[in-house]
Amino acid sequence: MIDVRVVLVEPSHPGNIGAVARAMKNMGLDRLVLVRPQEFPHPEAKARASGAESVLAGARVVSTVAEALAGCGYVAATTSRDRDQNFRVLEVRQAALRIVAEAQHAPAAVLFGAERTGLTNEDLQQSHALVRIPADAAYPSLNLAMAVQVLAYELYRARPDVPAFTLGRPSGAAPLASPEEMERLYAHLAEVMDEVEFRDRTQSGTNLMTRIRRFLQRAELDQNEVNILRGLLTAVQKRRRPAGSERTGARA
Repeated sequence: MIDVRVVLVEPSHPGNIGAVARAMKNMGLDRLVLVRPQEFPHPEAKARASGAESVLAGARVVSTVAEALAGCGYVAATTSRDRDQNFRVLEVRQAALRIVAEAQHAPAAVLFGAERTGLTNEDLQQSHALVRIPADAAYPSLNLAMAVQVLAYELYRARPDVPAFTLGRPSGAAPLASPEEMERLYAHLAEVMDEVEFRDRTQSGTNLMTRIRRFLQRAELDQNEVNILRGLLTAVQKRRRPAGSERTGARA
């Protein structure tokens, strides 16, 4: 858990509060503060929380934004504006990194405004920066729970205890096929293609195998997968050859 408060200012729909609680629990957040909610507690909030009732049970209800932010250090507030002359505006991923870093020293907070009106200038007085969630210009307005989910996800990914996403293969995965193993596969494939008379119809007669090589290289086959393909090719050959015939060809 990171010490980050999600502060909803004057939320008007109890269902949104429940959905926010669920989004928070999905991403390891549990500090919810409600400033002048229109209806809370409410059965719809509990229903929409769908397993995150503990976040609702621990939610604090306060009268002012100042109360919600008491004891906090870094404060960020959400906005749909690209820039504001009076505030630093951070894209959501940048903001998440800063919020998580600051939360190591003192509680941090993120303010979300009412569904229809957003945050007022007064609400923003204690904010250090505005957080913008990029969206399509034709319809940039996000539902309250959606906005919380996006920011909660970025906060989760920014946590130092969450492994960074990597393009590498998972530990324990079979080794990638070696170049030699791939060459034996291509030779075996060419042999079977010749046997079934699947030929390159291009003018040069060389494009087909080149294309096959390219897409199989993109697939990054491991040793087990090469063995599967070669087993399949062998099965095709057994079905086509008369009983007792000797296998010929370059493969090994």
